[in-house]
Amino acid sequence: MDEGEAQQMADSLRRLGIRGFVSPEESGSPDGQWRVYDSTDPDTRRDITDEVLTVVRSRSSRAGQSGPTRGFVVPAPR
Repeated sequence: MDEGEAQQMADSLRRLGIRGFVSPEESGSPDGQWRVYDSTDPDTRRDITDEVLTVVRSRSSRAGQSGPTRGFVVPAPR
């Protein structure tokens, strides 16, 4: 994921009413895994990726759709 894709993901989460900041798991290594955190401060942030996935799955199942099982799949804006 690059910075642009991370921003799109963050925008999508906000549109869904989900809090969080998308950032690389290893600070300064954008080619690695990305996670959702509760703040932008790398020293105090808490990883909330699993919580966010649970919310997305819950919303998808209520809508009769299957949710993501690993990572995020967000449709492109139309």
